[in-house]
Amino acid sequence: MVYESQHPLVKHKLAILRDKATQPIQFRQLVGEIGALMCYEACSDLPTRTITIETPMESSEQQELDTKVGLVPILRAGLGMVDAMWQMIPNAEVWHVGMYRDEETLQPVYYYDKFSAEPTIDVALLLDPMLATGGSAAACVDRLKQWGVKRIKFIGLIAAPEGIAAMQSLHPDVDIYVAAIDSHLNSIGYIVPGLGDAGDRQFGTA
Repeated sequence: MVYESQHPLVKHKLAILRDKATQPIQFRQLVGEIGALMCYEACSDLPTRTITIETPMESSEQQELDTKVGLVPILRAGLGMVDAMWQMIPNAEVWHVGMYRDEETLQPVYYYDKFSAEPTIDVALLLDPMLATGGSAAACVDRLKQWGVKRIKFIGLIAAPEGIAAMQSLHPDVDIYVAAIDSHLNSIGYIVPGLGDAGDRQFGTA
């Protein structure tokens, strides 16, 4: 399943995020805010269980999450999405994956991960602002499946049709949640109209 947000707040914030005049401090803030809104959508089908709590008035049956969630940012750009999502799911675990794209071959280069011997989560939310060629995301999904995670969702900000097609071809069981699906990739693998390099713009290294 591919979900493209149509929410007015997402569209508004995304317009500011794309603007080349937006400075890193505001860019980082927006990455978190949009990421949190996408997390809200992606978690709409997570299972819950009934618990009994005491309100100031009486006992009441309520719902709480009945699943262990893991946030898996792809270093480095995915880091900007973590804190805002962590505020929404404070009990989530955070596992890191290091991946970058070779700018000549456009192929993913895997350089780091930090996983336990056995998976400790039920669902992994794979975080990366951009789904461009799809190579990095697909390689990370491969690693998560190798670790033993049964349910994986990708959460991003902007996707190219090429990246979505690649992910659906390699991992049709992974749902994709993004704020926008853009036109295409250019000759050097950047999303058009896109927003440039999400990592550089977050960390002021452009």
